[in-house]
Amino acid sequence: MKLHWRILIALLAGVAVGGVFQTALDAPPWIGLSVQAGDGGDVVVAVEADSPAATAGLRVGDVIRGASLGQAGALSDRDVVDANRFRQEIAGAELGQVLWLGFTDERPPVPVTVRMEPGCQRAEWLRPFAFLADIFLALLKMLIVPIILTSIITGVAGVGAGKALRRMGLKTFAYYIGTSLLAVLVGQVLVNLVRPGEGAALGLAPSDEFKTVAGQSFWDVIKRMIPTNVFDAFGDNRAMLQVIFFALLFGYFVTQVAEPHRSRMKGLFEAAFEVMMKMAGWVLSLIPYGVFVLLVKVVGETGFGLFKPLGLYMAVVAGGLLFHAVITLPALLKLGGVSPLGWFKAMGPALMTAFSTSSSSMTLPVSLDTVERRGRVSNKTTSFVLPLGATINMDGTALYECVGVIFLAQYYQGVSDFPLTLGVQVQVVLMALLASVGAAGIPSAGLVMMLTILGTLGLPVEGAALLLAVDRPLDMLRTVVNVWSDSCGAALVARSEGETPLLEAGAAANTS
Repeated sequence: MKLHWRILIALLAGVAVGGVFQTALDAPPWIGLSVQAGDGGDVVVAVEADSPAATAGLRVGDVIRGASLGQAGALSDRDVVDANRFRQEIAGAELGQVLWLGFTDERPPVPVTVRMEPGCQRAEWLRPFAFLADIFLALLKMLIVPIILTSIITGVAGVGAGKALRRMGLKTFAYYIGTSLLAVLVGQVLVNLVRPGEGAALGLAPSDEFKTVAGQSFWDVIKRMIPTNVFDAFGDNRAMLQVIFFALLFGYFVTQVAEPHRSRMKGLFEAAFEVMMKMAGWVLSLIPYGVFVLLVKVVGETGFGLFKPLGLYMAVVAGGLLFHAVITLPALLKLGGVSPLGWFKAMGPALMTAFSTSSSSMTLPVSLDTVERRGRVSNKTTSFVLPLGATINMDGTALYECVGVIFLAQYYQGVSDFPLTLGVQVQVVLMALLASVGAAGIPSAGLVMMLTILGTLGLPVEGAALLLAVDRPLDMLRTVVNVWSDSCGAALVARSEGETPLLEAGAAANTS
């Protein structure tokens, strides 16, 4: 059975089992806080260790003057006047909902995420699913550093050392980086206009690390890109900017050393990349099982409210991909003297293969044949531009990563009162651009790259795992955009080298 069908079945099964747990098993709301009535409000008398209240920073002796359920930081006019009223607020909360607490001192309101009571019937039934979900997340995290390191070094070193090859390589890199940046900016604009994560009920706990990242300026980010100890960076998934920076430099200087060292280093990292591709393929083959256990856990804990914001998130990603595919890339073709309609007709076989396989790498043989035979681009150009594109040119993936991360950041902003500043968004754009260079051309590899960006921003990776529920159809669409951009790059590079790919809209009909 095809992978996408297995993922769909796992999705439906996970929702069904989680729904059964949601309706059939008891799960009292809990934040790990005990209060007593006092003058002016309720006095905190106990805070349980590792509870939502402890994570939010509540302390014994705090006097609570008000409480409000919801996503907004502003408290309502309802004042909590005694312990019984406070307990009523907790009892009326839904799992995953945020309870904002106000105090008699000058402290700002504090958000506390409502969880199920530890040891309750539903928590015990969900425990094995949560354990397996954690294992799946750990396997995904394991791939991040080696895939990025080997993929980027292989792609950059593949430019070669010859003068003509370097010239073609510079043109190809300029096109790939430029179109990926345009795709990221399209995604950033759309996700900020629609704001699908604002008010979303995803039931994910906030992270204190985001506070540190949010306060950094653009220059702090640039300075943080340079590792003082690259081996320390290899051991920290939050240091991916440093890993990417080192990989780009290392890949470039591989092309500068003399033989036989250049060939040996290229061969070493190409072999390592192939091994990582095999390993990633195995881990990603577990996606149906990961989707199942994650959805059982999430739906069992928080219900079905998460699917509405995920639907809006899907619409934003799909809209961004459509804009990039039918507006941005055709405009570049037109400027380069290639007929967009004719080129699209000629690329039909490659685009259909990309849609069905969700893999730029598996589509590569079809892309090579289609661009050369139907698009009339020389073998010299196709054999260089397209393999490199399958490794480092991921317009659709870059857009998806940008939208996904900002969507999750918008959610965490609502439940944790963390500022989604311009500096943070600059980091997201930069990371989405650089991480797309290291995205392997296999199904759902963009998910691994999203973990990279979330880790760098200090956001919990569980958010990216939750997006697995709707990843497959988006993966198919973004792979089509990736392959479409690769083929457009081949046409434009060929034109710049004096070749004559399809110039007339009707030319595709005459190809065989």
